[in-house]
Amino acid sequence: MTKTVFHNVTIFDGTGSDPYTGSVLIQDDRIASIVRGDQEIDAPDARVFDGRGRFLMPGMTEAHTHFSWNDQPSLSAIQFMPPEEHILWCVRVAKRYLDMGWTSAIGAAAAKPRLDVVLRNAVNAGEFPGPRYLAGSQEITTIGGLGDNTLPHLPFEALSFGSVCSGPEEIRRSARTFIKYGVDHLKINLSGEYIAGLPAELSPFSEEEVAMLAAEAKRYGKRVAAHARSSESVKQCVRHGLELVYHASFADEEALDMLEANKDKHFVAPGIGWLVRTCFNASEYGITPEVAARMGYKRELEIASETLSKMHKRGIRILPGGDYGFAWLPHGTNANDLQYFVDYIGMTPKEALLAATKLGGQIMMRPDELGQLREGFIADVVLIDGNPLEDLSILTDPNRIALVMKDGVIHKECRDVRPPSAALHIASEDRPLVDEGVRKAMH
Repeated sequence: MTKTVFHNVTIFDGTGSDPYTGSVLIQDDRIASIVRGDQEIDAPDARVFDGRGRFLMPGMTEAHTHFSWNDQPSLSAIQFMPPEEHILWCVRVAKRYLDMGWTSAIGAAAAKPRLDVVLRNAVNAGEFPGPRYLAGSQEITTIGGLGDNTLPHLPFEALSFGSVCSGPEEIRRSARTFIKYGVDHLKINLSGEYIAGLPAELSPFSEEEVAMLAAEAKRYGKRVAAHARSSESVKQCVRHGLELVYHASFADEEALDMLEANKDKHFVAPGIGWLVRTCFNASEYGITPEVAARMGYKRELEIASETLSKMHKRGIRILPGGDYGFAWLPHGTNANDLQYFVDYIGMTPKEALLAATKLGGQIMMRPDELGQLREGFIADVVLIDGNPLEDLSILTDPNRIALVMKDGVIHKECRDVRPPSAALHIASEDRPLVDEGVRKAMH
């Protein structure tokens, strides 16, 4: 039995309680004991970390993850990456998330049919480090919808990063194909997207098409995630029981009423970082604030801020993550969402952290095992140098993420937190995951 003790730490347990000083005993992959104050834990054969007051919190969950988005400035650049390099990219990015304290993640769509599934399987098999992962399908879209990148003179399906469908039977075939590949849930693009040249308030799918997807998902015991910026697309999510609602910027009062009435079933991951960064941090890539305003993103950010604030007050579950993996919001900066939740939605820092931890356990469908530091829970813990409740930006600094443990196994630890007798060190820079030549080619 492997034992680890975190002594003299400030414990944020993810239950909603205020942080307190104490110690935590990990046995194998579970939290065995938590004591308050300076009381010693009797575990003579344990590896003991003196936290020196550092902040110990549950691992975070990224609720709207695109590992295959490749930090490029366009949608076409994502799809044009060859599949061999693309899976190597996903492996590298998954490790980056774990380095930053994201111990669980929800796949919000893969750029190619099996990228998410292959990555999930490799991480689960222990071949590569990465978050606990629920794999998504490619984005199911309609002709001319977000994800249909074909051109009149180049009508080749391989040009699209979505699965292009028209009519219920094509939806059925696409859903069954992805389920055959082994996805944990399906993804559908129920609304438009400005960067794709489609109004975000557009809802292109018919009720019959959405109903078909919902029926196939239910038949096979799968959930559905939906790109749903428009009000009508949010209503479609609720009417048809699509559990994971992405964006929801333009949800009107009727849509909010529907979500609130079904708030125990649905989660909203708004991807607010995409809106903020596109409006204010994309000038280098041709999207100045003026261009972003013309595209519609400035207006959407203003409306989304008001809409999401209303959701939060109604008790609708809102989680961080969304569309990280573009050049102006690269992978690894995902924790910016927590500060955006404070600035644009009106959450307190504690509420933002709870959205990333406690609610993360819920969206992963393991609320009694994940997202909190409680006896019997899975030992996903992160030790932070500093107090995120005082400065959430700490969570975006890899040097302040002092230690990351997933399933009771230490993935990353900084030198100054290691016990004197520590022989095992699995820091992020110590274990290359791919051939060095391939690594250089990927930079």
